[in-house]
Amino acid sequence: MNVYDTSRIRNVVLLGHSGSGKTTLAETMAFESDTIKRRGSTEAGNTLSDYHPMEKEKKKSVFTTVLNLDWRGHKINLIDTPGTADFIGEVVAPLRISRNNIFVLDAEHGVEVGTEMLWNYARDFNTTSMIVVNKLDHPNSNFEKTVESARERFGKSVVVMQFPYSEGDGFNAIIDVMKMTMYEFPESGGKPDKLPIPDSMKATADLLHNELVEAIAENDEMLMDLFFEKGTLDEDELIDGFRKSMRNNSIHPLFCVSAERNMGTGRVMGFIDAAIESPEDGIPSTLSDGSEHVISTDQPPSMFIFKHTNEDHVGDMVYFKVTGGVLKPGMDLYNERTNNTVRLGTLAVPQCGRRVEVPELRAGDIGVAVKLKDCTTNDTLCEKSSPVEFRKVTYPEPTMSLALKSENGNEEKLGTALNQFAKEDPALVIDHNAELRQLIVSGQGEEHLNKISHLLENRYKIKVSFEDTRIPYRETISKAVKSQYRHKKQSGGAGQFADVHLLIEPWSEGMADPDGITVRGREEHDLPWGGKLVFLNCIVGGVIDNRFQPAILKGVMEKMENGPLSGCRARDVRVSVYDGSMHAVDSNEAAFKTAAMMAFKKGFLEAAPRLMEPIYEVQVFVPAEFMGDIMTDLSGRRGQIVGMDSEGSLQKVTARVPLSELNRYTTHLKSMTQGRASHSRKFQDYAQVPREVQDRIVQATLELEEAAL
Repeated sequence: MNVYDTSRIRNVVLLGHSGSGKTTLAETMAFESDTIKRRGSTEAGNTLSDYHPMEKEKKKSVFTTVLNLDWRGHKINLIDTPGTADFIGEVVAPLRISRNNIFVLDAEHGVEVGTEMLWNYARDFNTTSMIVVNKLDHPNSNFEKTVESARERFGKSVVVMQFPYSEGDGFNAIIDVMKMTMYEFPESGGKPDKLPIPDSMKATADLLHNELVEAIAENDEMLMDLFFEKGTLDEDELIDGFRKSMRNNSIHPLFCVSAERNMGTGRVMGFIDAAIESPEDGIPSTLSDGSEHVISTDQPPSMFIFKHTNEDHVGDMVYFKVTGGVLKPGMDLYNERTNNTVRLGTLAVPQCGRRVEVPELRAGDIGVAVKLKDCTTNDTLCEKSSPVEFRKVTYPEPTMSLALKSENGNEEKLGTALNQFAKEDPALVIDHNAELRQLIVSGQGEEHLNKISHLLENRYKIKVSFEDTRIPYRETISKAVKSQYRHKKQSGGAGQFADVHLLIEPWSEGMADPDGITVRGREEHDLPWGGKLVFLNCIVGGVIDNRFQPAILKGVMEKMENGPLSGCRARDVRVSVYDGSMHAVDSNEAAFKTAAMMAFKKGFLEAAPRLMEPIYEVQVFVPAEFMGDIMTDLSGRRGQIVGMDSEGSLQKVTARVPLSELNRYTTHLKSMTQGRASHSRKFQDYAQVPREVQDRIVQATLELEEAAL
């Protein structure tokens, strides 16, 4: 395997809505570059990229795969990514390490919602983007409409480089307005004939050529002067202009292909090696302190891990980008996260499901290493004497959570498997929730979570099922009460005695001390589950010894953790111990703890207890035609609309919605909008539930308690 200088490396991510043809394009590029001798197809399940059994079954990309091509002495590291929103976690890391993208559009459907979402991510990562319109041989292909939708969604920076001579069933020729040539392809695709542009298309080609030249000249003063001087720009000048304009995202060139019939792919690869910048010339990487780091072999050796996988008979593997210097087997590098030194073993370049060993990897290249101890996604490895730490990839917040249940036991094996999945997929969140007594798996949607159940069953032979998550309600009170409980127990030996009088009040910030009671001690506890407990020692005359106050507090706290009303955790309560009595022999900490617990429970239930539910801020991004349906649906979920705004071509609806109304909302939203909407959510606060909802929850709790007896 050749070793490539940084200047001859190009890292490119394939992006686009599911079904746009990214994997087919990658397969054709591999074939055109002579990487493979025969093209496979997603239908047959034999493509270079979608090699995982799950991808063959679903006939679409589920995992990010990396393949490398040699095109005229340049190495193209091509990263094929899933186009389904549920697998967005597979996309964000490649965007961080590549800085160059190809957006693949389906000529029949134009810009789809998945493409819009990915475009926004690419913009956030400040990457350069080019566009490929695929499937121009489809009977319903509409190139003009696709270009129109691209300019509507992405802006006037979309510049047409090519257009089809004819499309649909008769597609076999592309007119290139940069080279002012027509490429006519044989029936089987491959190398085209270069022909003059037909007279019938000359006016359109001239118009688009001038638009292209003017767009490039507008972004470079020197080229603008040349344009005014000569009235045009030659090919080398145009290529130079493309490099500069794409770097600042002022131009996004648009190409034409039929990936399935191998028409137009070579021109795309030629543009990649000619116009897309190498890692050392491109946008610098960002360090954790916000400073910039230039990718160069002149830098000390370093690498950034962007993906972690595990394969049978191989074990843990990490995919990384060389961020500085030259890496060689046997080199010792320092892990900034663990503060440990790691020795590099065999180095390889990834070729989808295979690995090809190399003697070294230079700055900007992408590699894979096996069994790097305690190394995982987002780790930086570097020389200890020249420490650097790259900014970590931030993964999107989960939009869906379900409780996972093992159908055939073996909880230890299940825990091991889930920990491994969390390493491989940082967008997945695993929570062994003690409060809800459920194993909760959170991700980007139902497909994302179903991926986990598929892998558990096929890789670990663990059959699982999903159920809705319980809701972490909170209990509080709405009026003040006094409560007393006397605990007295005599059983032959030493007895137990404790008498506790409590004033239980709703707590609010800045509230005055209780009337008629002298406060002698105050403790304020920020509860781990949110809210506050304020504990006041108001004992006078020594009726309860101070040494029993911690036991009283402990009894109150334990009952708050398992609330009196529904078993949910209580919050925002002030408890004042103002009276009581004790026995010289029979009083002890256990007795006062029990008395406090019972007094608190009795008083809490008399203090007009209320349930509170978690409220989430939900943002829905949706095409305008679905706005009415979205707002009606949110209102039906007890949601409160708090804002509406535009985000590019989409509308953004912001609402406050109870968590209990959001179970499987991701799936419902896709169904309601034909997959064209997406949403995000984040916890905001707690609010009281309606009385009828509270009565239903309390009744369900009582039934569960009775069933357990």
